[in-house]
Amino acid sequence: MTINDPIADFLTRIRNGQKAKHRFVDIRLSKMKRELAQILKDQGFVTNFIIDESKGLMRIFLKYNAKRNGVIHGLTRISKPGLRKYTPAKSIPKVRNGMGIAILSTSRGVFEGSKAKQEKVGGEILCHIW
Repeated sequence: MTINDPIADFLTRIRNGQKAKHRFVDIRLSKMKRELAQILKDQGFVTNFIIDESKGLMRIFLKYNAKRNGVIHGLTRISKPGLRKYTPAKSIPKVRNGMGIAILSTSRGVFEGSKAKQEKVGGEILCHIW
């Protein structure tokens, strides 16, 4: 089965796994998804992730609070294959008044919005997470 938008598939698997209260989700491995998972881990949205190069899979361990509610409240894909959204460094959006993050694909790699603003580099807005 071919996937037209692998980043949307990545976000949907995390969203569905958290709604079903799974401990982890398995996702096909790619360099972009690895960088997205690292940002989610650094920002505290997921517990950890492990990579199995031989199978081409990445296992992402979801994070929950004490009441077993998911830490991620929302995931939104912004730039889509049919309509790309780009932004300069000066106008990188704040997500939910700073309570969430924007993830950008830049010429220097995949960055979280505040880091991209600090590095003064704009790019394609991949998604918002809060």
